[in-house]
Amino acid sequence: MTAAPTPPQSARLAILIPFAIVTLIWGSTWIVIRDQLGVVPPSWSVTYRFAVAGVAMLAYAAVRGERITMDARGWSFAMALAVLQFCFNFNFVYRAEGFITSGLVAVVFALLLVPNAVLGRIFLGQRLGRQLLIGSGIAMAGVTLLFVHEARVDPHGPGASIVGVAWTMAGVLSASIANVLQATETARRYPMIPMLGIAMLLGAGVDGAIAWTLTGPPVVEWRWGYILGIAYLGTFASAIAFTLYFGVLRVIGPAKAAYSSVIVPVIAMMLSTVFEGYRWSGLALAGSALAMAGLMIALRASRPAR
Repeated sequence: MTAAPTPPQSARLAILIPFAIVTLIWGSTWIVIRDQLGVVPPSWSVTYRFAVAGVAMLAYAAVRGERITMDARGWSFAMALAVLQFCFNFNFVYRAEGFITSGLVAVVFALLLVPNAVLGRIFLGQRLGRQLLIGSGIAMAGVTLLFVHEARVDPHGPGASIVGVAWTMAGVLSASIANVLQATETARRYPMIPMLGIAMLLGAGVDGAIAWTLTGPPVVEWRWGYILGIAYLGTFASAIAFTLYFGVLRVIGPAKAAYSSVIVPVIAMMLSTVFEGYRWSGLALAGSALAMAGLMIALRASRPAR
């Protein structure tokens, strides 16, 4: 069996540059999300975020001249993506941060690599090569060390920690199913930007219905930090980041794309060092080093074979 040809440098950069941008953006979101907890119920914050994101996406599609033409199958796909990615996933994550620290939520979410790999193998027929498995093992060892560190410094009791981790794992599963959907042939039948815009607006509608049912009429915190946070999360962390992420995912597969979630906690801790005075421990340093090493090994593997 001949080895897979090495992709040209331009092709590698076309994957690595958006991958790096997504990781940097999502690494910053945990601090922003935490700042939004308190006055506004989480479900309303999620609603505002994806309403902004959906409008931004459809406006961008209009500028590009992309028409929104979808059949019944397309609308069904958009609704599935809306519920899984832009409703359940984020409602679960926002609620998790009410029980555990944002750092611990970010670390637990790094486990997205596991269901992405498993579901990609089952539903997409994507085989995991030895190099990807080795990289994944090293990265998961790093995530384990990060988890132990964050669990030690989490100020909440064991009961709250269990609830917070459970909410996060529910978000991980929802996001993983949505990731696999984006790698299917059905997803490729429709223009990505209009499709994501519609899915985000549908998700905002479902989020709003949930928020109204659980917490009552809309609540807005008229504070500059909150308003700017919604704008940042809606445009950069949603409209831009999801477009780049799903584009990469369709090329390299759900398992390798999920490595962004492995590096996100490291980025989040780096930003926390600058803005919150985070102090690195030996476990955190070792876990971050292993996560980065696993990433380097895995991303050098060939694309997932079918």
